[in-house]
Amino acid sequence: MVMDYKKQRARYVAGTEGAPPVPPPGGYRNARRPSSSTVVQQPAVPGALATAAAEPEAKKPANALGWIALITGILFAVILLVTLAAGGTDVLYGVTMLALQLVVVAVIVGALFTGRGRTLGAVALAITLVVNVATVGGLGALQTSASGSYDGMKSDEQKHEEAYPGIKGTDSQDVLAQQSLEQVQAEAETLFADIRSRLTAEYGFEWVQVGDEDFRPERNGYGGESMLVEYTSASWATTQPVHDYSLKLDVMSTIDDVIAEHGMSYLYSFNGESSGLDPTMIAKLYGSDDPREQHTWEYYAENYPDPIRFYANIYDLSNDPTGDFRTAREAQNARTGEPLEGLQLTVLASALLSDADRAEFEKKLQEYPGFE
Repeated sequence: MVMDYKKQRARYVAGTEGAPPVPPPGGYRNARRPSSSTVVQQPAVPGALATAAAEPEAKKPANALGWIALITGILFAVILLVTLAAGGTDVLYGVTMLALQLVVVAVIVGALFTGRGRTLGAVALAITLVVNVATVGGLGALQTSASGSYDGMKSDEQKHEEAYPGIKGTDSQDVLAQQSLEQVQAEAETLFADIRSRLTAEYGFEWVQVGDEDFRPERNGYGGESMLVEYTSASWATTQPVHDYSLKLDVMSTIDDVIAEHGMSYLYSFNGESSGLDPTMIAKLYGSDDPREQHTWEYYAENYPDPIRFYANIYDLSNDPTGDFRTAREAQNARTGEPLEGLQLTVLASALLSDADRAEFEKKLQEYPGFE
């Protein structure tokens, strides 16, 4: 029996030099056979070796719809910008341009719903969001408003009205009959000189000129500019404050006497009870409804039917418990250089015609029978 085993063993291991020894009969003691759950079986792939990871798919190029959306968006943006540069503000808001934008949006949305066209569609969408009828049209409107050129869709009649030399609602004959721009300037200078002389003699005031004359073209009410201007004089201000209530009354009384000599109305107080304003509104505008506690006195006179409007204001920082009025005056001082407080005189006049423009004004009026 032993011999048989040895023979079998010798026959089993013949030609296996270097191989591990075979297990004894019955196997090794306490040996365990692997269960089927622990055995990992590799799938058989005929003619190929298994790889650790699959190769990535090749990226596919964008489809035609994506390119169409991108090109369409760029062309539409170029069209809008060229139209803006040409001054076609009215064209931007036309039916044709709005319909074209809808077509462009439809093409872009179609590209966004395709896998291979989504990227180019997103780029086209970004371009359209930046350059579209609304944004470019808004820029065109601002440009047109700044330049005053609204010629796009206007009729010849509208363009004719825009060139009206007068002001709608203002009788041009009254304009011709009233003081001219040059006469108002001369009258303002004389009026200021007389007031300064009297107040200096009576109260010892010293003066400083504030700002320069301003000439602003008047709109004619038909979409254009008239030949008339609004005139604001340079102001004159005292270099010392006026705080005492009695002194304020005396100063205004003296001014009243001087302007009466120039044929103007008596001074009218905006900050007093006679203004007709509600006391709450007076307090809001002037710091209090009691003139003794107000930080601003504002008086007014005119020489109707001539165009001069005269203003005499007193600013008093001693009646500023919160400091808010001082802050406002400091800001004004930074802009114009005027004193923080004291008396200030100004003349304003509207719808003035220069003597140099009178002949041309009368000639142009002949082209507008019935206009006012």
